[in-house]
Amino acid sequence: MNFKQLTYFIAVAEELHFGRAAERLDMAQPPLSRQIKQLETDLGAVLFHRGRRTITLTQAGERLLERGRAILTQLEDTQLEVRRLGQGAEGRLRVGFVGSATFGILPTIIKSFRANYPEVNLSLTPMNNAQLHRALVSRELDVAFARPALEDPEFLTKVLMEEPLILAMPDTLPTRRAGAACLADLEGQNLILYPERPRPSYADLVLNACEDAGFSAPDRLWCMDLQTALSLVAIGEGACIVPKSVGVAPRNGIAFLPFEPELARTSLSVNYRLDDQGLHVRNFVQIAQKVARKLV
Repeated sequence: MNFKQLTYFIAVAEELHFGRAAERLDMAQPPLSRQIKQLETDLGAVLFHRGRRTITLTQAGERLLERGRAILTQLEDTQLEVRRLGQGAEGRLRVGFVGSATFGILPTIIKSFRANYPEVNLSLTPMNNAQLHRALVSRELDVAFARPALEDPEFLTKVLMEEPLILAMPDTLPTRRAGAACLADLEGQNLILYPERPRPSYADLVLNACEDAGFSAPDRLWCMDLQTALSLVAIGEGACIVPKSVGVAPRNGIAFLPFEPELARTSLSVNYRLDDQGLHVRNFVQIAQKVARKLV
């Protein structure tokens, strides 16, 4: 039995008349009669009592009508679900991100995507770059926001924004210049770095920038993430070099100051697998780029 035969049977079972069923199916009556007879042969059961003027369903026919309707309904529902998934109207998308992305354009990207695709289930997971890389390789993530980017020949990377590094320091500490910072302001202070492991990481970007500027940062305090680093700054344990977007939201106990002259710049990128051509990923990346063009 195939779906075409099942459709033919249901039409005859509902009309209880081969002529009307043939009209409904837009086909001639003899081929329809042959299809029903072949179906009965294949199933080894008589489906209709055939009288001179009327036909009625046998018990086997009644059961097949009941089950057949359910089967076709499931098939139609499945076709609709698959079509909507193919159109990107529903499904799931797993997004990983570095912590600093939440201070910049990521929240706006997420809101925009949810507004356009409300039935797509978004799974959001904070990770460092090394974790993001592993998760994309193992297909545990679909999209990753990294700083500055994930280097892999299997990935596609779209840079969304570039911004300068600034200094986050306790608001009780003086600086040599009002409203601005320089590396000399870090003398005698712990430089709070994150993450300690795995390496290389954002911490190496900061250390390389300091080294290029002739500052060795001898006093270092390591922690695992940005939020912990900011908490340590707020209680006076040292200073931290962060992307400019981190300083947009005020935080008690912390002064965010630009470096003069500029220390270095960092970028935020969206990364995904080269072989992932799913519509959800494409839609998400397009929205991310559109939001970035508007806000940056």
